[in-house]
Amino acid sequence: MRLFVAIDIPDSMRAALDAFQRQLRPTAQMTTAKLRWSPVANVHITTKFIGEWPEDRIADMTLALATVPVAGPIEIRVKGVGWFPNERQPRVFWTGVEGGEPLRALARETEQAVAALGVPVEERSFSPHLTLARIREAVSLEALQEKARSLSNGGDFDFGAFRATHFSLYLSRGGQYTRLAAFPL
Repeated sequence: MRLFVAIDIPDSMRAALDAFQRQLRPTAQMTTAKLRWSPVANVHITTKFIGEWPEDRIADMTLALATVPVAGPIEIRVKGVGWFPNERQPRVFWTGVEGGEPLRALARETEQAVAALGVPVEERSFSPHLTLARIREAVSLEALQEKARSLSNGGDFDFGAFRATHFSLYLSRGGQYTRLAAFPL
């Protein structure tokens, strides 16, 4: 089973992300870019990617996540757009997630809880974002990048804010995500 831990975003934010993607798609098609747009129904803030996990140990994972200490709801803003690893050689088109220390603390505590079960610790620092698209082939995305900048006021587009009141354990199978458990913040 392929698992991850995430915070869901509200439907109003999904609608704003969907509208933004729809405005960009015609430009992407004109550039012959090989993009795989993220279905907005699947967009979430990943706090820990677990990867493959034995089905007979789901209860262990759920119990470990239930022990994650939390300080209460987290105020989150989704704002800005960018490219990983950079704009010249993009592989991922994303929008930023601002949650401050409370969000970083949740990611750290989640990391520690699942590491105790043997899940490898992430080497990269936590960089919260929502993946809007994955770039499958290195081609020039200059027109798409310019269109994204123009739509997002130079990259500073604000998709809104919300208060996260829980985080969830998800199963990923064939591009479909199934919530296995939710944990209050």
